Amino acid sequence: MLADNVEKVLITEEEIIERCTQLGKQISKDYADTYPVIIGLLKGSVPFMAELIKHIDIDCEIEFMAVSSYSGVESMGDVKIVKDLDRSIKGMHVLIVEDIVDTGKTLEKVKELLYSKGAASVKVVSLLDKPDRRIVDIEAEYVGFTIPNEFVIGFGLDFDQKYRNLPYVGVLKEECYK
Repeated sequence: MLADNVEKVLITEEEIIERCTQLGKQISKDYADTYPVIIGLLKGSVPFMAELIKHIDIDCEIEFMAVSSYSGVESMGDVKIVKDLDRSIKGMHVLIVEDIVDTGKTLEKVKELLYSKGAASVKVVSLLDKPDRRIVDIEAEYVGFTIPNEFVIGFGLDFDQKYRNLPYVGVLKEECYK
């Protein structure tokens, strides 16, 4: 079973839902006079985005991008755009949905790309923030939870494409990736 490799549950499903409710209300208020394009970064953002948008009470569009910078447990530094947007965002207000802000390199690259495509504004909502690992000076405007430097899985976060379907955020047992 997946849960057998979880050292501990860091954030419960109930805590995630409660925080998504709070974030959704704040985003709805902040974007009340705009028509934002909400862009989920595949694959990790999917469970978070699905929960979050239930609590956003304004008109918006949803898009996806696939970017890659990880191999195993380490960020490789090179950010590769695997799937680009299917629509123009020129003049649009963009909200990137991310599972975790770690080194910051992925977000830096994606924000640069979106501004180069003509976005009027680009902000970030992230389920998790791991500031101890930051290499690039970048912050999410909306953060679900700030976490310590532990290898986390679940609720979209993976280790070698596994564990994304856990309904909570947990810490992976060290023997699973060492």
